[in-house]
Formats: sequence, structure tokens, C-alpha cells
Amino acid sequence: MRVAMIGTGYVGLVSGACFADFGHVVTCIDKDASKIERLEQGIMPIYEPGLDGLVADNVRDGRLFFAIDGAEAIRQADAVFIAVGTPSRRGDGYADLTYVYEAAREIAGLIEGFTVIVTKSTVPVGTGDEIERIIRETRPDAAFAVVSNPEFLREGAAINDFKRPDRVVVGIEDERARAPMTELYRPLNLNETPLLFTGRRTSELIKYAANAFLAMKITFINEVADLCEKVGADVQQVAKGIGLDNRIGSKFLHAGPGYGGSCFPKDTQALVHTAQDAGAPLRLVETTVEVNAARKQAMAERVIAALGGNASGKTVCLLGVAFKPNTDDMRDAPSLDVAPALIAAGATVQAFDPEAMDEAKKLLPAVVFKTGPYEAVEGADVVVILTEWDQFRALDLARVKNLARQPIIVDLRNVYRPDDVRAKGFTYSSIGRA
Repeated sequence: MRVAMIGTGYVGLVSGACFADFGHVVTCIDKDASKIERLEQGIMPIYEPGLDGLVADNVRDGRLFFAIDGAEAIRQADAVFIAVGTPSRRGDGYADLTYVYEAAREIAGLIEGFTVIVTKSTVPVGTGDEIERIIRETRPDAAFAVVSNPEFLREGAAINDFKRPDRVVVGIEDERARAPMTELYRPLNLNETPLLFTGRRTSELIKYAANAFLAMKITFINEVADLCEKVGADVQQVAKGIGLDNRIGSKFLHAGPGYGGSCFPKDTQALVHTAQDAGAPLRLVETTVEVNAARKQAMAERVIAALGGNASGKTVCLLGVAFKPNTDDMRDAPSLDVAPALIAAGATVQAFDPEAMDEAKKLLPAVVFKTGPYEAVEGADVVVILTEWDQFRALDLARVKNLARQPIIVDLRNVYRPDDVRAKGFTYSSIGRA
């Protein structure tokens, strides 16, 4: 099949490369000429393990193309995917659908023959209806079907998630879309992946509801961690004990500094507003949003407490600034709350991240970025593990102790065993453990 993918961000590029690897002919389209130029040179706009090789292989084999002007690709396409950004709108937290509707208008003027128009972007319930209205208004004669096909990709594991998903959700209102969508995902039949066809509005809500549930799960275990600290329990053992229950499961039960990234913060906000507007408020999700925001802000207070309650004139080392490992994504990362709060308290903050520093330098200009973890540790009064990159999981603690001004570690990801670190002469604190 011939596929046009509008947007070469995280979702569009990964999805486009994976569809090409399935054997489809894919053109990824983006208005940003410099991004397309870099992609044609094999330079990825994001860090995602394995993506550069996947793109290179499919470009070489003539299945993956890039374009600034996507007119020809859209005309020839059996399916056109909308994979543009839907950021939270400034001021009110609603999903900003400007780029989605712009893409719909562009598509409307170009499609020829029956075309499936697929929303891959995360959009509020009813967006597909509006896309259909826009296209129908522009091209009353056009033969098309608008489909919702939400992505469920984890940054850092996106390629595997696309090729070996738990399920593929497809929301349709026109039965003509069923066959081409089935053909697009036919390679997944080998994995016996469930292809779940629903109504379009149902599909749109599935995406938001899934992300909100996972965000609630993270927030729940974070609050349990706070309780563990008060009563002398171990949150990791609590998480294991409840996660072994198949009704609960172990995933997303890792206590830490709060969730961030490109999905959970904006999607929970958007769902809250959707529910309020519909007159069916989701109180649990509203509370999740509030608790998570407060938690990220409170992490700086933990660091200051480890310094004896005063950060003025002290140097803080942050190991990791991306919202999670194996990505360079800084969107709503805990570091964006922690670092400014520490600086406001009078501390000097120096940091290292294996992949996110280029973007972080723009967002955290007052932070001193170092070339490696030990360079960031040098002269620090406290070392804070903020992102659990693999290279931070087995630090040479003797070297850390020698380089740091004070032997204090605040482990906000529970990477280390408390007894092991304390045995090496450190003052050590973590999340939800004595």
C-alpha cells in the first residue's frame, strides 16, 4: 500500500519507518525544510534506539521517502495519516488542534480516488467528526473515510511497541475503511496482534482513558511511597506485592519524582477538560493532575532537606534531565521543576544527560551542563539521580565520593540499595524506603 504520513515528529517518523519496514511505500511529509534535509542525510530529529538504522534500511530499499511538498504523495496514497503535534493550549490545557485541522484542509484539496484519512495524533473525542466535516465542506465530491488509529508507543521502546503491540485500535464509521486498515496492519498477524475495530469516538476515548489510567497508577504508587516513608515500609516491596496480582499488574508501579513526557501531562489535562465540558467530570484524573504537579515541585524540597535545609551556596549535581531514559524528550520532565527551584534557593546546579542536553540547555539556561557523569559530580554537595539511565545504575561510588564535596546521594529513582550505598560512607535517601 502507499502511505502518506504528515508529520515527522516522534509518532509520525516511527510509524512511517515501521510501516515501510512492513513493506508499504511511505512518504513522510513535513513543512520544516531543515528537518527533511537532515532526514535525507540520515540525521534523526529525535533520539530513539534503533530508529536511525530502521530509517536508513528502508530509504536504501526504496520504501521510505521524505518530502516538504506532499501533494504528489497524498494524491497517490491509499491512506493518509495525520501525525502532527497536539500540544496543550496555553492558558486552558485543552488540546491544540490547529495543526490537525490544517492538515485536514491540505488533504482535502489533494486526495484522488477513495482514500482513508487516519488520525494518528492524540485528539479529543469528536475530532474525527470535525475532520470529516472540514474535508466534506472543501470537497463534497471526494471519496474518503476518516479513521481514528491512536498510537501506544513508549519513548525508548517505540519500534518494538509498534511491531509487537498489545493491540491495534481502529475507530471507523465507514465500513469501506475496514479492509485497507486491515491490510496495513496485516504483517502483525504473525504475532496474532488483536486488531480492535470500534466506533471512531470510542477509539479516540480509548487513547485518553488508557494514558489517564497509567498516570493514575504512577501517582498512586507515588502517594503510597510517601506513606511508606511515614510508617517504615518499603514501597518497592509493596509494589511487588500488589503487582503480582494479575488484576493489577506490575507495570507503572515504580515510585519516583512524578510523570512527565509528551503524553501523560497533556493527555490527562485534555481528558479533564473533555469530561468537564461533557458534564461528566473525572475526579480521579483531576486529582492525579494536581498531585503529580505538586510532586515534581516537592522533589527540590527533598534535595534541600538532604543539604540540611539550606541550599544557598551549595552545588547540586543532577544525573539525568530527560523525563525518562532512552529518550531526549524534555517535555514536562521533573528536571524542569527541580532545577529552577534549587537555583531559586541559592544553589548552583550542574547536570549531565546522555542524550537530552541540547534541548535542556534551551529550557534550563541557568544550569551548568557537564560532559559526563563524573564531571557533573565534581565539587557537588549532593548528587541527585533524576533519570535512571543505564550508565547511572553502576556508578563507581568510591570515585563519586572522592569527587564530591559531600558524600550525599538523593536517589529519586530508587536505583541503588540503601544499605549498599550507606556502607560506602554516603548519606543516602530515596523514594518510599527507609
